[in-house]
Parts: sequence; C-alpha cells; structure tokens
Amino acid sequence: MSKRSPDASGRTLHAGYFWRFASCVVLLASSVFAEPSMALVPMDLTQTDHLKAYGVVYRLLTRGHKAEWLLNYRGGSFLLPVEAQALKECRLNGVVYQSVSASELVQIRTVIEQSNMESVLLERPTKVAVYAPPTAEPWDDAVRLGLEYAGIDYDLVWDEEVLQGKLAQYDWLHLHHEDFTGQYGKFYGSYRNTDWYQASVALNQQMAAKFGFRKVSKLKLSVVEMIRKYVADGGMLFAMCSATDTPDIAWAARNTDICNQVFDGDPIDPNYRAKLDYTGCLAFENFNVVTDPLVYEHSDIDTYPETCARGPDVYISLFDFSAKFDPVPCMLVQNHVGLVKEFLGQNCGHRRSRLKKRVLIMGEVRNTEEVKYLHDNFGTGTWTFLGGHDPEDYAHRIGDPPTDLSLHKNSPGYRLILNNVLFPSAEKKKLKT
Repeated sequence: MSKRSPDASGRTLHAGYFWRFASCVVLLASSVFAEPSMALVPMDLTQTDHLKAYGVVYRLLTRGHKAEWLLNYRGGSFLLPVEAQALKECRLNGVVYQSVSASELVQIRTVIEQSNMESVLLERPTKVAVYAPPTAEPWDDAVRLGLEYAGIDYDLVWDEEVLQGKLAQYDWLHLHHEDFTGQYGKFYGSYRNTDWYQASVALNQQMAAKFGFRKVSKLKLSVVEMIRKYVADGGMLFAMCSATDTPDIAWAARNTDICNQVFDGDPIDPNYRAKLDYTGCLAFENFNVVTDPLVYEHSDIDTYPETCARGPDVYISLFDFSAKFDPVPCMLVQNHVGLVKEFLGQNCGHRRSRLKKRVLIMGEVRNTEEVKYLHDNFGTGTWTFLGGHDPEDYAHRIGDPPTDLSLHKNSPGYRLILNNVLFPSAEKKKLKT
C-alpha cells in the first residue's frame, strides 16, 4: 500500500474543507437573496381592492411597524416589511401584493430617484375622530363608510367633546356634513314636518341649552372656533359636502344674524350684508349668503345649479404635483387614474371666484367655475375640502340605500378620502415641506 506524505495529506484535507465551505457560502448567499426583502402593495390598475389596501397599511402601523408610501410609483404603492400578519390580511382581503427581493428593491429605488416620485415613511397610525351627531348613521357619511370598509378605527365626537377640548387627542378630524350656521341643513322647506328633522332640531337645541347658548347658531359658532383652534394648533381637518363651506359662512357672520326666525325665533339682521366679515375665513371670501329658509342653499360658494345642469357624465381632473418638492398635495391626490367622476351633495363644488387666492386647488372640473378638491395650511395645521356627498352615488338623496363599497373596491373618489386618513402618518419632515 502506497503512503502519502503528511504534507500532501494535509493539503488534500484542507482543500476538501475549503470547497465544502465555499459551497455552503454560495448556497447561503443564494437563499438570502432569494428571500423577499419587502412586500409591494401596488396601487395601479393591477390592484384588486384599493380601499382595503389602506386598511392593511393602517393596521400594520398600529402593530408598531413602519411602511413606505411610494408617491407616483404605480399609483401610489405601499412598501411593507415582510410581516406575516400584514401578508395574511392581504390574502384574506383580496389585496394584491408582490414579494420584492433585495435586487428588485434597488431597481425600484433607482426608478424613484430618477423620476417624479418619492418615498415617504409612514411612521405611526393616525388617531382619527369623526364629528357627527349621535343620531347619524354610518351609511350616511362617505368617510365613515370608507373607514369601516377599510377597517380603520375612529372615534365619534360631537359638540360636547369639541367644546370640552377633546380634539387635541386626535391627529385627524373629519366633519360630517354638518350645517355650522345653525339652520339645520336648510332642510326646512321640504322636511320640516318629518320626524327626523324635528328630532334633529330638538337635539341641537338641547345641546345649545346645556352649554348656555340661547341659539343653536351661537353653539355652532363656538364649535367652529374650537375646530379652528384645533387646526391652528397642528390638527389636520378633512371636510366634505356642507361641512366645507358652512364653517366659513358661520365665521363670516359671527357679528350678525343670518338665520331666519323659523330657525332661531327672531328676524335676520337687516344689515347682515354689511356686517359679514371674511377676515380669517379658511377657504372662501366675498360670498353672498342665501337667507331664504325655503331655498336649499347656504351661499353662492356652491356650484350646485351649474353642476346639476352638466349632468353625471362629467369628470373631476386631479392635478399633478412634484413628489420631491410638493409631497403633501402629492400624497393627497395619489390615484390609479387622473379623473374622478363627478358627484353631487348639498355643496357639490366650490366657486372659483369665491376662493381665497392662497388656497391650493387639487381637483377641478376643467373650463368651469367649479373647483372640487382644496387644501391649505392654517396655523401649524392643515385643512382639506372635498365637495360632494358620496363619490359612488352621483345624487344621494335622503332615504336612498347605503353605498355598498364591496361593489366599488377600486373607487378613485374614495381613494382621495383614504389618502387623507394616511396623510398624518407620514414622516413629519415631509409634512413640513
């Protein structure tokens, strides 16, 4: 039997270990790079349920994780950590997601860096409050419908909570379609003999008396003052329908009386026009107030007559913004389409000529007076107004059946609402841009 030298044997043994070690390194590296680095929730036309996707992201944040909002990338997609619960929720809710490897992630970030796109970090869940009377049903408010369909938690607040200073507990406040002028929605002409109208009047009068106000209009003005303070102190306000214009109308009329005696028991101030003071209004100025109690309209801010005349085959055009230099409005218009179908409400849209010059328009009906989607800063906070009542119900009327969002999973209009819900979760230095 031949016998190899110890040196030769040693070299043979070390070489064997080397190649086995090298093979293990290669296999380990292959497995690492094969594992998904992140999960992408696309928000373009490939997404099967856009609205549920917002809920998946919101609940991920509530569990202490962070996510990224990829502005202008595939409709405003979300980049999530590979967290088992989030991926399970995607599967259960029919939300499309894609595993992203480390190399694919590098490619995505390169595309974002070289384009009108940006990654915004979502750091914590938004603490949400919805201002609505206790008699309001969830199906009668598009925002509550959207929140409940997506699975996003919210608290209900009304006049008592507002006057007690409880808004400071919340990041984001939505105003149900309230009439802050104290005229009960101007429903007097058609509905004054109905049980629901009379119950609403009684409830508001009881609340006014509880806080020492002789008139509901004075109660609502005090509520408007508290909401303005909330925004000025850093809160984020979102309103639709008549809650977009009636706060400014109430504020402009703070030194006079625009309520007919059928609403507050005494006549309108005959000099109310001269006493309207638009100083400090959030969005509107130089508007004319409609005081006839039989006319279902508050002022000429609203574009209702023209909007109705145009009919349902009209679209709202969303504006494009720079993701890197204007991340806030860019967040608020993220969508998989650039056009949103028109929808009516007590306030359908806002007259361009009544808009304060500094207000940012984010959506409009082109070549008309109607601006639909507005945003601005106020103090250290922000407000956003979206005209209309329900994005998936062109002409919602009292007593109509509720909107079934399972039939509108990809609604562009409801995406605008839910963009606003996630907006406060964004990295603070992005919000200050």
